[in-house]
Amino acid sequence: MKYTEEIFNILSKGGFISSNSVSTQIKRLYDAIEEDLPDYYDYYKGIGFFLEGGDGYYHFGRKEAKVDLELKLESAFKWIDYLSFLKIYNSAFGSGFLFRAADIEMQIGCDIELKEKASKLFPDKKKYDEIVAKLVKELENMGLVEKENELDGTYKVLAAFHYMENLIDCITISEEVQDEIPE
Repeated sequence: MKYTEEIFNILSKGGFISSNSVSTQIKRLYDAIEEDLPDYYDYYKGIGFFLEGGDGYYHFGRKEAKVDLELKLESAFKWIDYLSFLKIYNSAFGSGFLFRAADIEMQIGCDIELKEKASKLFPDKKKYDEIVAKLVKELENMGLVEKENELDGTYKVLAAFHYMENLIDCITISEEVQDEIPE
């Protein structure tokens, strides 16, 4: 277990370590976890973090108080909006997908539904380039995308994006509740 500090520094901030990362260092960390998963799991469990894996990624989970759970739900609403926006931009948006912020900005100008979604993502931002820049920055900070090419601004969607997709897929609304009108 050579990389405990590096792994902790990424995952403790809510980030992900993905198998298809552009960074050789991140790939090295992913491989190290894969190789010694039980040891890493036990090590982090001792300090209150649970190393959890998904389809090509790792992240930390923790037992949470009810207040923390409410904050997580608020965050989930935000991610639902992000995912909805990104899937309207391109339904293939997912792990391995390549995109440029400029292409998203251009598409917003051509698509009314995307324009409406964009205006609701960050109400404090009025220009499309600001909205897209903030969204990409959030995705990048979480470890869901990485810049693959500095010259043309191409980003790659990482395997950790499955986490967000799976989170949203777990939410089911029964037809009975969907048809109810709140009083």
